[in-house]
Amino acid sequence: MFSGIVETTSPIVKVENRREQRILTIRKPRSWKFGQGESVSVEGVCSTVQQAGRDSFRVTYMPETLRKSTLGGLRLHDDVNLERSLTLNSLIGGHLVQGHVDTRGRICQVKPEGEAKMYTFEVPARFARYLVPKGSIAVDGISLTIVDPRRSTFKVSLLAYTLNVTTLGKKGVGDRVNIEFDMLAKYIERLLGK
Repeated sequence: MFSGIVETTSPIVKVENRREQRILTIRKPRSWKFGQGESVSVEGVCSTVQQAGRDSFRVTYMPETLRKSTLGGLRLHDDVNLERSLTLNSLIGGHLVQGHVDTRGRICQVKPEGEAKMYTFEVPARFARYLVPKGSIAVDGISLTIVDPRRSTFKVSLLAYTLNVTTLGKKGVGDRVNIEFDMLAKYIERLLGK
């Protein structure tokens, strides 16, 4: 479980493709201490650390994860958003994020608004039911607030700070992003039998 508050970005130092799986080795942030078996959010995807060294850690992704996320398109030296999993005494600064990406979205527009930027994202229309005004959504693992949801698009306003400390600031129109809808909406839908 995560809060959608990206702690840092770090580059991929090795990419391997084996038996339909993708193995990424990522530079470990200097102050981070974690070991094998722990969870870390990589671009919004809950990832199990399979090997942790002094300077890097390794994660493996199965075909289902590659189909639903942007991880299959990452290349050597690309930066990724990173967040360590929550503990019982963690501050939840965003919203509860599982790291279970629902789909890929696409950036369709970026408009400056003073020091902020308004991003418009497109998602498959079947997910429109999860888009509510002022609702929570995770984009590449970043907890954001939905503005102006439509049939298959939604907007979010991003501060310069968020754009500077996450990978989203390096992306533009046409780029793909990982989308995780609010889990509370999905549970309510299931309970109501919709």
